[in-house]
Amino acid sequence: MNLFRLCGDLSHLLAIIILLLKMWKTRSCAGISGKSQILFLCVFVSRYLDLFSNFISVYNTAMKVFFIGSAAATVYLMYVKFKATYDGNHDTFRVEFLLGPCILLALALNHEFSVMEILWTFSIYLESVAILPQLFMVSKTGEAESITSHYLFALGSYRGLYILNWVYRYYTESFYDIIAIVAGCVQTILYCDFFYLYITKVMKGKKLQLPA
Repeated sequence: MNLFRLCGDLSHLLAIIILLLKMWKTRSCAGISGKSQILFLCVFVSRYLDLFSNFISVYNTAMKVFFIGSAAATVYLMYVKFKATYDGNHDTFRVEFLLGPCILLALALNHEFSVMEILWTFSIYLESVAILPQLFMVSKTGEAESITSHYLFALGSYRGLYILNWVYRYYTESFYDIIAIVAGCVQTILYCDFFYLYITKVMKGKKLQLPA
């Protein structure tokens, strides 16, 4: 644990809390991609299947429980409780184009050919592209509410802070995980255009608009 990882975890938590509060207070999931949220649920379930078999610390276990629980709650709110407000007409990204390559990459490029390791690797690859349906939806509708923009910014900041965490660990511990680093860089690159628009528009009180 170091400052960069702690800040990254807090940013990740903040993103999820912003999303859940947004849906609960407005009683709506308008502007949120259900497909992205399902992919994130797949990420957390496949990554944290060792929840009851591999204890590292209370903090680690609590984070695993929170991420799985919050992802499941988000999917429930979108597809059950607030289903009438879900904009399926704009949430049309073909997720099979993400799942297929991630499965093949996990089978071909991993640290160890075992079930748990392949599932962990799959979760890393999938997390790097899980936000694409959300970004595609924002691009398709042409704009995003400020609260949705804050959610995306916090989520992107989490990954950027984790890159700094890996740099720090490399120089202080001589440790690096090439799979996590490459996937994390890909994920951060996907947010670059959004970051620019967020800083130049949303932070100035304007509604975020992305080119279709």
